[in-house]
Amino acid sequence: MIKKRYLTALALPVILAACSTTVKQPVETTMISANDLATHQWVLTKVDNKALELQQPFKAPTLQLNEELGASGHAGCNRYFGQAELKDGKMRIEKMGMTMMACQDPAMKLEHTVSSTLMEWSTASINGNELSLTGAEHNLTFTRTDVK
Repeated sequence: MIKKRYLTALALPVILAACSTTVKQPVETTMISANDLATHQWVLTKVDNKALELQQPFKAPTLQLNEELGASGHAGCNRYFGQAELKDGKMRIEKMGMTMMACQDPAMKLEHTVSSTLMEWSTASINGNELSLTGAEHNLTFTRTDVK
């Protein structure tokens, strides 16, 4: 009888521990800063989580920011410039100016997607060498390269 009580007393904590659930602590996120973005060139590699496919002679759109968040790059057909803003984990390029060349439709459609996402507030996050800008309509994924 004593052995049964002793075994029951030992087994009870094991049974209770097996029934418990583990609560995961939330992953700590850090706000993106100008230092995270500046002095690199970002090259577009995905649009809406699909790999970017370009027809020759078109090149992938780019984004480059300096320490003061002055922005410039290539949007698919035309070059652009402006002043980027960061606020509460979101980014936009305010008052973006562009050259005005006309290109064939795939490049112009891509340019519209890139420029509209950059001009509107988009959630910005960096994971390794990838910058993701998630806007109201599109998600742009850029890969970081060093400025030469």
